[in-house]
Amino acid sequence: MRALARAGLVPRTVVLTVRGRKSGEPRSIPVTPIEHSGAVWLVSPYGTVAWVHNLRAAGDLTLSRGRTTRRFTAREATPAEAGPVLKRYVAVAPIVLPYFTAGADDPTETFSAEADRHPVFALTAIDAR
Repeated sequence: MRALARAGLVPRTVVLTVRGRKSGEPRSIPVTPIEHSGAVWLVSPYGTVAWVHNLRAAGDLTLSRGRTTRRFTAREATPAEAGPVLKRYVAVAPIVLPYFTAGADDPTETFSAEADRHPVFALTAIDAR
């Protein structure tokens, strides 16, 4: 999957690379960033997984797709910010709905209430290569 995402062959999927918090080595994983309210967001639909811990420690990351790699800084969203992003995310990637308590048609507040279980990060571009 990582190779397909890196090559740009999986729709909406990119490869996130972040420095490992313990090893310092680059760690890569496919992710699906979304745009919402004019910003780019990363969502961890499966909870506080390794890349979330690494991103919290590193603060910056790269996203790669095909021959394009972009560098970003990340800021973890508040529950109020995360709610609308999570609601949008399950609309874009409905396969993750079983990991959420909220249903696709639930109000944004329901998604905000479970933001602690699905970390959300606002991304700010540093440069493009």
